Amino acid sequence: MNVKEYIKSWAESYKKDLTENIMPFWMKYGLDRENGGVYTCVDRDGSLMDTTKSVWFQGRFAFICSFAYNNVEKNQEWLDAAKSTLEFIEKHCFDEQGHMYFSVTAEGKPLRKRRYVFSETFAAIAMSEYALATGDQHWAKRAIQVFEDTQRFLATPGFLPAKFEADVKLQGHSIVMILINVGSCIRKVVNDPKLTQQIDESIEKLKKYFIHPEFKCLLETVGENGEFIDTNMNPGHCIETSWFIMEEAKLRGWDKPMLDMALQVLDWSWDWGWDKQYGGIINFRDCKNLPPQDYSQDMKFWWPQCETIIASLYAYLGTGDEKYLYRHERISEWTYAHFPDAEYGEWYGYLHRDGTVAQPAKGNLYKGPFHIPRMMIKGYMLCQEILKKLEA
Repeated sequence: MNVKEYIKSWAESYKKDLTENIMPFWMKYGLDRENGGVYTCVDRDGSLMDTTKSVWFQGRFAFICSFAYNNVEKNQEWLDAAKSTLEFIEKHCFDEQGHMYFSVTAEGKPLRKRRYVFSETFAAIAMSEYALATGDQHWAKRAIQVFEDTQRFLATPGFLPAKFEADVKLQGHSIVMILINVGSCIRKVVNDPKLTQQIDESIEKLKKYFIHPEFKCLLETVGENGEFIDTNMNPGHCIETSWFIMEEAKLRGWDKPMLDMALQVLDWSWDWGWDKQYGGIINFRDCKNLPPQDYSQDMKFWWPQCETIIASLYAYLGTGDEKYLYRHERISEWTYAHFPDAEYGEWYGYLHRDGTVAQPAKGNLYKGPFHIPRMMIKGYMLCQEILKKLEA
């Protein structure tokens, strides 16, 4: 492999695909120019199927628009879309306690609230990224305020309804890992030690409670003290966590213990997730090799493939080990052979295990403009860094 040409080719591909396919699709079919915010429930051709707005996607979309503006192209339309969406969030998506809704109507009337705080995490990174793009300190202050509210909600007994009975004490991987990324994003515009403290605490929790070397995996759910209670694992989720940790290791001069931890999670998760029969990263595995209980266990969703592309580039940047470029090549070939829609643009989201399309819609309350454009933006950025390193 000619590494330099390989990386250069992918850098160009990510930028072209982002600017000529993914962002134009959502600007045309998703952006609500009447009410503000973004629709995500769109069919294969972009036609609107449902005007319900996913609140966490309001934050995700505003983040992507600002992130693309900051790192790929100074496109004013993207920045204007981010502002419009943030204003929609502020006007319609918080209750009187600062807790965010899960879904609202097109005009912003609340529809549903859930026990999670993921809407808050994505709103916070959107506000910080927009502040970075514009220098508007109002949004930087709002980002840290939403972050602090999120921490308060999580720490207040009974504020968030329990998933199980009160005496069942569990810890979930999702919120622990996402707070690493939230802290990292806000820290770019707010110098507050509690952000790094949150990152350190999250990484320590993962190491202490969720990583189980006896199964060579990072588990999704554990007991209050890390007790093994659930055999389910999500390889794509673990791979996403690995690059969040790698990003922090890089910011600390490629901190070796942190990098080693991230690479271990990535290697284990690749071994569990890569489908040796059909290719691609499979949805769920059981760490005891029992039949997974999740109904979508053998499907191929869009986002684990995207996270694996990012993680493999990060791992190569951090180590120079070409095994990670080989993985990047394998996951990229499979992903680009099955997910992009050559006729209508954007990507399918839900494939059967063999790579055939399960359903063709381009978005819903859970899929929209986030994982795919984030992969292309991060991919472009990482390729630029790799090229600089190769030329040094």
